[in-house]
Amino acid sequence: MHRRQLFALAPSASLACFAIVAALLAPTSAFAQAKEIKIAHIYSKTGPLEAYGKQTATGFMMGLDYATGGTMTVAGKKLVIIEKDDQGKPDLGKSLLASTYSDDKADMAVGPTSSGVALAMLPVAEEYKKILLVEPAVADSITGEKWNKYIFRTGRNSSQDAISNGVAVDKQGTSIATLAQDYAFGRDGVKAFKDAIKKGKVVHEEYLPTATTDFTAGAQRLIDKLKDLPGRKVIFIIWAGAGNPFKIADLDLKRYGIEIATGGNILPAMASYKNFPGMEGAAYYYFGIPKNAINEAMVSRHYSQFKTPPDFFTAGGFSAAMAVVTALKKSNGDATANTLIKTMEGMSFDTPKGKMTFRQEDHQAMQSMYHFKIKVDPAFAWGVPELVREIKPEEMAVPIKNKR
Repeated sequence: MHRRQLFALAPSASLACFAIVAALLAPTSAFAQAKEIKIAHIYSKTGPLEAYGKQTATGFMMGLDYATGGTMTVAGKKLVIIEKDDQGKPDLGKSLLASTYSDDKADMAVGPTSSGVALAMLPVAEEYKKILLVEPAVADSITGEKWNKYIFRTGRNSSQDAISNGVAVDKQGTSIATLAQDYAFGRDGVKAFKDAIKKGKVVHEEYLPTATTDFTAGAQRLIDKLKDLPGRKVIFIIWAGAGNPFKIADLDLKRYGIEIATGGNILPAMASYKNFPGMEGAAYYYFGIPKNAINEAMVSRHYSQFKTPPDFFTAGGFSAAMAVVTALKKSNGDATANTLIKTMEGMSFDTPKGKMTFRQEDHQAMQSMYHFKIKVDPAFAWGVPELVREIKPEEMAVPIKNKR
């Protein structure tokens, strides 16, 4: 009888013991996830902006390594990077962001390269209530009328580009025509540039398809609008990706007294700048301009790894990494959106460009820009942007364009 009683009690006792042992020895999925922070990086691995995307990815990983002291951990949690290729396609970028939030359980996302892709992705971040840190897409509307509270941006916006370039171009009696790509980046860029021009006058806007390789017809329209006007005449170019709009100089613009002006770009694109010594503009970044310890470290690491200097978008990826790690350190590894929003609003962080600060109203990173003049140096395959002066954030009245 006694033995039968022991046998009857044994199953429930065994189950209880098993549950205790399982809880102690087998980590649950929730516990495992708590030891990781998953960050999706969605960018153009392929497509028309592939060169920009690859630079951003290089800078992002290099920046994470630098910011974490080589550990790839923050507050004891491992940073897990999930890379996705949006191919520069808005619909694909949108679906990739949704799947990485839902299926991959990413805590936050960084990217994309294209402004068109970014605009498609913004509502997804809001739907899933997770952070999207935009780098390097530029269009004003990303932190403007299309913005929501889950969006932060380390990349500069069109207004920052426009206001800083206005420093170089906007002079009394100057007639300006713009040449830009016919999509969000180009149209937002021209709109912001027009808003920034106070002394001169924009007399014509020329928009061409993003895949344009023959600029003859567009250039002729620009010439026709400018050639008979008095005073200084400038064609201001806003262009990204394939195609070389600087070929319009082959139409002998000097004969009509027409100059070309533009902002900074990646080093291969700046090979064309060698044909325009003395050309002025404003750049987001050039490796030889900022003087600070982080830029020196990035330049040194990039030379060691690739035997070349870091480029325009390498600095952007590095800056995004510095923002991510700074925020996660301040939140003690808490990657939930509400915590990060409270942490990142008004947050300052160090970058290869110096200090940046996320503006509280629209989460746009306020940052310096660089007024340059092109110098031709035989030692370099590109036109070298020599610093005229640093244009600091407080000098630029960057408008707040969202509806918060």
